Amino acid sequence: MRTIDMSVLQFFWLLLNVIFIDLLLAGDNAIVIGLAARKLPPATQKKAILYGTGGALLIRIAATIVVLWLLQVPWLLLIGGVMLVWIAYKLLVDQEDHAEVKAGTTLWGAIRTIIVADAAMGLDNVIAVAGAAQQHLLLVVLGLLISVPIVVWGSTLFIKLINKFPWIIYLGSAVLGYTASNMITEERKLAPYFTEHPALRILFIATVMAGILLTGYLQNRRAVSRREKAV
Repeated sequence: MRTIDMSVLQFFWLLLNVIFIDLLLAGDNAIVIGLAARKLPPATQKKAILYGTGGALLIRIAATIVVLWLLQVPWLLLIGGVMLVWIAYKLLVDQEDHAEVKAGTTLWGAIRTIIVADAAMGLDNVIAVAGAAQQHLLLVVLGLLISVPIVVWGSTLFIKLINKFPWIIYLGSAVLGYTASNMITEERKLAPYFTEHPALRILFIATVMAGILLTGYLQNRRAVSRREKAV
């Protein structure tokens, strides 16, 4: 894990990236929160959401710290970057079904469902946030502390915003693509080569971003075409 050693402008730029990525990938988590608590009385719902999200946040921070440590191991930054490329692509084309998320009938049952489901679904968030924060622990913690309350209380608005403006998803995938390719170029075994050839580094990052967006766009077009033929 790195210590903070950057300009104030760079710090806030990276923090905004962390918050944006976490919000973008938190749509599923917000749905899980709603599904898990939907059968509880309104007053109990608020407690389930608050306690469940608090527990999920603590687990997310702990998991991200572990990932930050693991990314110091040779070649794991490369592996994390490749995984993040897949996550960026999946963000564009994945349509997940949340029917398997059972609603809790008791306060602690709902809290347990929220925490377990968030932990199971949170790997993409953890890898993406660790990469976007460029392995700075303070940025990770601040980003999560800011974005999680937004997810809890403003998730419905954010999801509606994404549905109304689909280009936000493409922007998010581009940001993830940049983060992923930047992680790969910062892999200690590869960094000297990219440092010696800065033009190649820029070309590599641009190619990864363009590849994700083009592949996702074409896959979505094919999916729309199949649905139209099925009607």
